[in-house]
Amino acid sequence: MKALLVVLALFLPIINAQVPHWGPCPEPATQPAFNLKKFMGRWFEIAKLPAQFERGRCIQTNFTLKLDGTANVVSSEILKGELKTIDGTAVVEDKRNPAKLGISFSYILPYTPYWILSTDYENSVLVYSCTDVLRLFHVDFAWILGGTRSLPAATINHGKEVFTNNNIDVSRMILS
Repeated sequence: MKALLVVLALFLPIINAQVPHWGPCPEPATQPAFNLKKFMGRWFEIAKLPAQFERGRCIQTNFTLKLDGTANVVSSEILKGELKTIDGTAVVEDKRNPAKLGISFSYILPYTPYWILSTDYENSVLVYSCTDVLRLFHVDFAWILGGTRSLPAATINHGKEVFTNNNIDVSRMILS
């Protein structure tokens, strides 16, 4: 019991902005026959589950394919009137399911799940990420991204339905 309390004490500051859920991460269906090369380009955040690491506005991410088959990832936001950027790398973690990407913004941290649940490669994409803590609880993130800075309400509502149908709670999802 003491070990569980120590683990919770260590992880609670990390998940401050997120809402932990009991049990392991859900296993949502991902984009069939995902093509990483077609996914490259600039994606604008339209809606998201709140995330402690995203505090700014006008958040966007640009994916650029590298020669080794990975992707350079540059995310940016405007925070307190300044443009902030962070560079990372995206990799296909499972060749049998190329929509299950991993992203890392540090050489010392492991890749974080970045699963493409659905995309048309031009207009919209649904992204899901989840971290399991000892299979006791999980913290998840979800984003609706657009090829432009806005999407029709019907597209956003459809995205929320896809998350909900995959046992992902988006009741706290906010527009960016």
